[in-house]
Amino acid sequence: MQGGIDVEPRAVGLCPERLGRIDGWMERLVADGRLAGLSVMVARAGRTAYFRGHGLADIARQKPFAPDTIARIYSMTKPLTSVAVMMLYEEGRFQLDDPITRFLPEFSDMRVLTGGNRVKFESEPARRLITIRDLLTHTSGLTYGFMEATLVDALYRQNGIDFGEAQTESLAAVVERLARQPLLAQPGNEWNYSVATDVLGHLVAVVSGQDFADFMRDRILAPLGMVDTDFFVPPEKIERFAANYSLFRERSLKLYDDCVGSRFARPPAVASGGGGLVSTAGDYMRFCRFLLGRGALDGVRLLGRKTVDLMLTNHLDGDLAAMGQPRFSETAYTGIGFGLGFSVMLDPARAQIVGTPGEAAWGGLASTAFWVDPAEDLAVVLLAQLIPSSALPIRRELRVLTYAALVD
Repeated sequence: MQGGIDVEPRAVGLCPERLGRIDGWMERLVADGRLAGLSVMVARAGRTAYFRGHGLADIARQKPFAPDTIARIYSMTKPLTSVAVMMLYEEGRFQLDDPITRFLPEFSDMRVLTGGNRVKFESEPARRLITIRDLLTHTSGLTYGFMEATLVDALYRQNGIDFGEAQTESLAAVVERLARQPLLAQPGNEWNYSVATDVLGHLVAVVSGQDFADFMRDRILAPLGMVDTDFFVPPEKIERFAANYSLFRERSLKLYDDCVGSRFARPPAVASGGGGLVSTAGDYMRFCRFLLGRGALDGVRLLGRKTVDLMLTNHLDGDLAAMGQPRFSETAYTGIGFGLGFSVMLDPARAQIVGTPGEAAWGGLASTAFWVDPAEDLAVVLLAQLIPSSALPIRRELRVLTYAALVD
């Protein structure tokens, strides 16, 4: 597959021969049986210089991974939800250091786990209230139940703290039940990847007075021209929807979620701000160009340039490694900070990967990824459908291949 390229690579400082190495890399991943299919899109100076795919989006139906293939982007939803929050921030609805109890009073009396077990746990009062900034930076003390690493994770699973899959309750109901669980850490003390962005989705609904999914469609997705991005795939687009796989015994792909019958094939009970969107490479590249445009794309401005600059700034005291012992992330910890909705490169040498200080990135559970590099005016989108994202080091490999092609 090749399509959507609108500039010769040399015209934007990219070597076509070096970009061509990505072709062989994709072919090897598919030939070795590690991925069913994948696509990569590279843009510089607002122009698409590379867009290729290889393999299949659906093995059973022999559908190729095409330019318009729709994929589950899971946690790549988080940056879009964070933009929704910052749009309301620009309207003067709140400040980042405001306690979330201003809008979500159910979080008024939070406690922090100190010991015990599922039947009877021990806790102490939170020393301060959770702020909106805490949610944006994953320093709220919340966690994810699927990590299965702590007692709080177990309590989440036991008490149905789930913003996707088989959820049948409303977003508000799940958030209210979440507020009755203990925190993993004192607010502001540790970086813990969490359901914080799902809480932000509910916050957007409460502050705006509009259903969260409708807010996203009306205020972000439609204005940016992200025509195939939504919280479900409608029937008329299901033929373009990829199947999702897991890697079984290292070299054998096992179907994880078929495109037909998938929960993403119908409107969800809960629109998950943390992981609910599906999208295409072209759509998500529009979002990347919006970030590189410092809040504007094709004459449409959603955020002021200073607000985007703030989002792309590290808000932690050091890197992720300095903020406790992260149990899971869509990025490495050393040399990587966190802004308002995505990771921020601090030091490529410490991260032990080529890159640029100030680049922002994130990924999704099914091995998707993106990054934007303002200094190089570069954006990259990777789509695959393999769970978990830690199964293969494809993000780091693609980063090296892409940066090696910069020759101006």
